[in-house]
Amino acid sequence: MRRKEKQFCNLHYNIGIPFSESSVSNLVEIRNLHFSYGDRPILSALDMVFPRGKVVAVMGGSGSGKTTVLRLIGGQLVPQAGEVMVDGARVDAHDTTALYRLRRKMGMLFQHGALFTDMSVFENVAFPLREHTDLPEELIRDLVLMKLHAVGLRNAAQLKPSEISGGMARRVALARAIALDPQLIMYDEPFAGLDPISMGMTANLIRRLNDALGSTTILVSHDVHESFSIADYVYFLSKGAIVAHGTPEEMRVSSDLYVKQFVNAEPDGPVPFHYPGRSLADDLGLGDRP
Repeated sequence: MRRKEKQFCNLHYNIGIPFSESSVSNLVEIRNLHFSYGDRPILSALDMVFPRGKVVAVMGGSGSGKTTVLRLIGGQLVPQAGEVMVDGARVDAHDTTALYRLRRKMGMLFQHGALFTDMSVFENVAFPLREHTDLPEELIRDLVLMKLHAVGLRNAAQLKPSEISGGMARRVALARAIALDPQLIMYDEPFAGLDPISMGMTANLIRRLNDALGSTTILVSHDVHESFSIADYVYFLSKGAIVAHGTPEEMRVSSDLYVKQFVNAEPDGPVPFHYPGRSLADDLGLGDRP
């Protein structure tokens, strides 16, 4: 075997991410989790599991706590109670060095891509490889081109983010998220702002990359059609709690009023249009008038 081929085969060990030998079926587990911003509760008594090799969608209205779940898994936030386990290790029990090491097993696609605007497409995807590995530039070049080829943008490698479309930028961000072949890939609203063709392409990519890498995917999204088309399991959040969960097929026929309103985009239902609080009449000082 040639030297470069050996480097490819040993990539996981070169960057300090050995394949897990654990027989535990769940890569991520959240148990009895409570989280609040100050006095404002966001998540309460949350129990969720994310099996290895599966695509799991976390859905719900704006402000239901979906993105907060991703931040807790990534160690950006610490719960007030309960635990978040990733690959058998409790996230909030790590010191900074150990947390960074754990994050090497994770890939994150941010809501708006979050590409470095002054770097080329190639440099954006190469960034995590240069930051977290000591691989030679020749190998980094080959890996970046392979990731860009996987998302259909190898020939856009030298363009800047300002020179490509929004859908293409999202695919570049996806290539960057998988640069280290992570065990866990998290997507925060990957379909937001995309046209129907780009949404379909992105959904297809998420599913194919999950299966090719053997990774676990957590998909936070509002888009019912695309999410249901690729997810193995779905959690619905409302007011920081799980109101329903099951396969996409089970959610489509669910009799739960919240799920029916969300899946069918119904204007009337448990989710109100107005943010809860005082009435307009009270705010205008008209509450006591006849």
